[in-house]
Amino acid sequence: MAKYRSALPQLSNKFFITSGGMGTTLIFHEGMDLPFFASFIILKNEVRCEWLKNFYRKFVDIARKYDVGCILKTPTWRASPDWIHKLGFAEQDVVDMNRKAIQLLCDIRDEYETEKCQIVINGCIGPRGDAYNLTTTMTVEEAQAYHAIQIGVLSQTKADMITAFTLNDPEEAAGMVKAANAVGMPIAISFTVETDGRLAGGKTLKEAIEFVDKVTQNSPIYYMINCAHPTSFEHVLMPDEPWTTRIHGVKGNASKKSHAELDGCKELDSGNPIEFGENNRALLGKLKNLNVFGGCCGTDYRHVEEICKACLDTFNQKKASSAR
Repeated sequence: MAKYRSALPQLSNKFFITSGGMGTTLIFHEGMDLPFFASFIILKNEVRCEWLKNFYRKFVDIARKYDVGCILKTPTWRASPDWIHKLGFAEQDVVDMNRKAIQLLCDIRDEYETEKCQIVINGCIGPRGDAYNLTTTMTVEEAQAYHAIQIGVLSQTKADMITAFTLNDPEEAAGMVKAANAVGMPIAISFTVETDGRLAGGKTLKEAIEFVDKVTQNSPIYYMINCAHPTSFEHVLMPDEPWTTRIHGVKGNASKKSHAELDGCKELDSGNPIEFGENNRALLGKLKNLNVFGGCCGTDYRHVEEICKACLDTFNQKKASSAR
């Protein structure tokens, strides 16, 4: 039985962290080949599963150090039917890999959770096509039918919630939400943007969020932005506009480079962790409900700890001020 599915603690305006960039860590630090950036393949190897547990433990340790909550997301961004097929795995692996990933995180929660450090288990899903080029488009109904398979599997586990990461198509996002609604799963939607602050297809974050909310009757529990450096989108956030209040989370890239530039990099651009923390702190002035922080490509535990150092005091002051 899911522990927090009916009462997610991050919705109470408590500070939460999540992990850094697993895929880039595996490729650049561990020297592992990840076809299609599919981190879930390490679940096939028990030695790699131990590495994965240690990866997550570093972020839980940070959460416990600073007395904040922690959201652990599964490495199942590519564990949906089309990608499973492209990688040469069996259809049953959609079920097996998603279930195994959730159980691994539940084991960590059983070992590490405290009263001050609540640990939320988050089933990660991703787009059907390329996350950085709008080459695969679907209607809302087509997206709902496709993503219902993976979402259905996750709904039968102890996952507390689902987050759809690195999305560039509002219609696909809406279909994901409808699929989650059909099985009673809380879902967050995380869009990615280019260096101009727009989605790959040219839509603005405002257009994307307002479209999904309209089509789904405001069903996402919240929105996030991931796989873009905070400076790529800070300028498009309008604090006085209602759509920005729907954004609760950010998992930024370490690098300020575009997706195309990063795709051609032979060395990891891990940016400046201290500056990264300050860049996240600046977002607190733009996003009224921001309380979930983590990292995406190029980030690791250093970046997430710098977020805690830079943001916690400001977050608590802001929270106290709004309570008056």
